Amino acid sequence: MGGTAETLVIGASAAGLATAAEIQRRGREFEIVEAEDVVAASWRRHYDRLHLHTPKGFSALPGLPMPKSWPRYPARDQVVEYLELYQEHFALRPHFGETVQRVERVDGTWETTTSKGTWRFANVVIATGRARVPVRPAWPGMDQYRGDLLHSSQYRNGDPWKGRPVLVVGFGNSACEQALDLVERGAVVHLAVRSPVNVLPRDIFGVVPVLPLGIVMRRLPTRVADALAWPMVRSTVGDVTKVGLKKLPYGPNTQMARDHHVPLLDIGTMDQIKQGRIAVHGDLDRFTEDGVVFSNGSQVTLDAVVLATGYRASIGDLLVGWEAVCDSSGTPTVSGAPTALGGLYFCGMYVSPAGMLREIGIEATRIATHINR
Repeated sequence: MGGTAETLVIGASAAGLATAAEIQRRGREFEIVEAEDVVAASWRRHYDRLHLHTPKGFSALPGLPMPKSWPRYPARDQVVEYLELYQEHFALRPHFGETVQRVERVDGTWETTTSKGTWRFANVVIATGRARVPVRPAWPGMDQYRGDLLHSSQYRNGDPWKGRPVLVVGFGNSACEQALDLVERGAVVHLAVRSPVNVLPRDIFGVVPVLPLGIVMRRLPTRVADALAWPMVRSTVGDVTKVGLKKLPYGPNTQMARDHHVPLLDIGTMDQIKQGRIAVHGDLDRFTEDGVVFSNGSQVTLDAVVLATGYRASIGDLLVGWEAVCDSSGTPTVSGAPTALGGLYFCGMYVSPAGMLREIGIEATRIATHINR
């Protein structure tokens, strides 16, 4: 379906729905296109064990709180249900099954070609997320490996590998929660960790959520915030080098600001490492037919390898002139505010110490306010 309107929102998950709702609240015209046939498609594909790492009170989108009866950290299926409720609450009607193929500035408007036609808009909000395309690195020997090899985006639960050795490559939140899930389901678990890390507890001493502290720290210079957070990290997480990990030379706030990576919000993985139920290894060097060899020459036999190696936004796949608003990897350099290309916005692309859903709500409000002006 093609046509014209004031604003196009691309994507109907949390960022797209929140932006559309905020634009609608201001009485402005918009359309939403979504490649899948449902809202929250990416959330539906996440692994079974996934819960929000941020409390529900800080994770609701503008205009609709999460149900009071839900637990502090809602499960994946509850997030999907919430986004369905959000769509219905605001009577948002995305054009489902419509894939955006090209977005280009033509004669002062944004010409958008989709699988069903061509649109023209004064504004375009790209809300397709930082995790749009899985990153799958290659190692020598990978083609000869005879076990199960999957990206973390394909992981559902650890049941197929009960009692069997599995390696998870990476140390992000998905990697560590999937490693924890594998342990809980009886697998023999290994972690390959290439780079130095930061670790924060999701809850301080298992009781107080760390997120409110992150919100306060965000207002401070990153070095000051890291210095203030260090005693809490030391007393809750301890010295990560004692379990075979390397510590980043700077703290978690600097990591998010400089590297655009979220530190591990630990929900139990570190305890399993300390108890020896998850073996920590260094960088992966190569695959063999029945396992892997690490950079120090040690090797393990494995029935499966899960590549928790991240995602990329890949804006260059659809936006003509993306180099003006993205870094070399295709990740937007500005999210939740006007970009260098007039009328173009991104929502949900910023790694926030205050929680992704909370940040999406802030960005959606800011974008809608700017469009309304």
